[in-house]
Amino acid sequence: MSHLYVAVLVVIVTVLLSVAIFRTTLVKTKADYLVAGRSLPAFVLVLTLLTSWIGAGSLFAGAENAYKNGFAALWQPAGGWLGLLLIYFIAPRARKFAQFTLPDLLEARYNQVARVLGTFAILFAYVGITSYQFKGGGDVLHLIFPDTVSSELGTYIIAVFVIVTTALAGMSSVAYMDVAIGSLVTVICLIAAPYLFLQAGGWAGLHSVLPPQYFEVLGNYRLSPTGAELPVAMGLIRALEFLVPTMLLMLGNQVMYQKFFSARSEKDARYSVVGWIIGTLVLETLIVAIAVFGRALYPTGEVALHPREIIPYTARHGLPAVLGAVLLGAVFAKVISTASNYLFSPATNLVNDVFVRYIAPDASNKRVLIISRLAVVLLGCWALYQAVYAESILQKMLWAYTIYSAALTPVVLAAFYSKRATAWGAVAAIAGGTVVTLAWDLPFVKALFPHIIADRDAIFPALFVAVTALIVVSLFTAPPRESQLAQFAD
Repeated sequence: MSHLYVAVLVVIVTVLLSVAIFRTTLVKTKADYLVAGRSLPAFVLVLTLLTSWIGAGSLFAGAENAYKNGFAALWQPAGGWLGLLLIYFIAPRARKFAQFTLPDLLEARYNQVARVLGTFAILFAYVGITSYQFKGGGDVLHLIFPDTVSSELGTYIIAVFVIVTTALAGMSSVAYMDVAIGSLVTVICLIAAPYLFLQAGGWAGLHSVLPPQYFEVLGNYRLSPTGAELPVAMGLIRALEFLVPTMLLMLGNQVMYQKFFSARSEKDARYSVVGWIIGTLVLETLIVAIAVFGRALYPTGEVALHPREIIPYTARHGLPAVLGAVLLGAVFAKVISTASNYLFSPATNLVNDVFVRYIAPDASNKRVLIISRLAVVLLGCWALYQAVYAESILQKMLWAYTIYSAALTPVVLAAFYSKRATAWGAVAAIAGGTVVTLAWDLPFVKALFPHIIADRDAIFPALFVAVTALIVVSLFTAPPRESQLAQFAD
């Protein structure tokens, strides 16, 4: 059986490397590298958006959530679904703006300070997201080769592969690798979920082995760490701590905006969101379902100690050999794709928003490409360091989502939908959201406010500070110029 898994991985790695190398031959300019020459059609956009969004955050953190809480884990992807409904209207506006990065947008609508602070917020959040993709990929390799590859060694292997393929061709490589990966993952999940449902005994079998909370709207979110039942309001707050960061990350996601900037036209950008909505609804639900079915089949043992591994573990032990190998390979490929997207995105910030903007404005295309690839390598090493020292993928995911959601999403939405939000209001919001999130888990802060912080996520305090700062400071500063607003009109 191990030969089958090796064969599947070899095929996947060969295909991805071939795509990356081929697309490298087409990269000649800064626009080719950063936004694929603004040439992506709707079909490619759908698959690259879907593949970049659903990675270790869904396959490991979301699966861990489902293993512990049942179908209530759907609160997490539901945030993305709600965000997508609004994105349908944002997509053509973003393509009309057509720059390279989100800080480009922040400077055009606000000022240079907003651009710089936004760049730092993106670096913290996206390198954190990349780090748990590396860790999830290491878990997959360990499950495939338990006697020869530890999770830590697997993490190093995945990191090297992602850094190399991402550095080669940039957005062009990332987008077209996503086409192959997105197609594979969607098809295999559509086949695997019904099979595992039957293996678990259908609804009757699931109800007989799983706690009743697994089928309730709030699941175990109403239970305290000691197992005592909490009021409904407390359970709802916990559920919203999964939904809100996911929704806000979706709305302000620089990876998404870069894909829209790469679209062939405004029409392609809008059409791609329709396909993205359908794909995300289907695929995220299937992932949660597979994790719940896996929990019913494997309630104890090794996977109970590491519930984030439930989907690859179920693929390895609960499916026929060929189907299991393909699902495991699809998870492996999905992690690589998302890691590539979230590694490439902050690298473009360093290049476009720091190097080209402030250090070498007249740099040649060749020099920009060299610096771009160097930025990918440096940020990849930083993400690898975080991956080695982070234990919980779920906690790392929530931290990364929160810093981005609180610091950037309010000002991004205000850029498109508010004529009164000002530059210094945006600066105050970005700074406030970032500081609260970074300070929330510091030991001395926890010691000062033990009853307020406890085990709560920082999303609501950080978001409150950011939105309040945006509104209050905007009220006391001069409104934006008409020229700033015109770029973001429908």
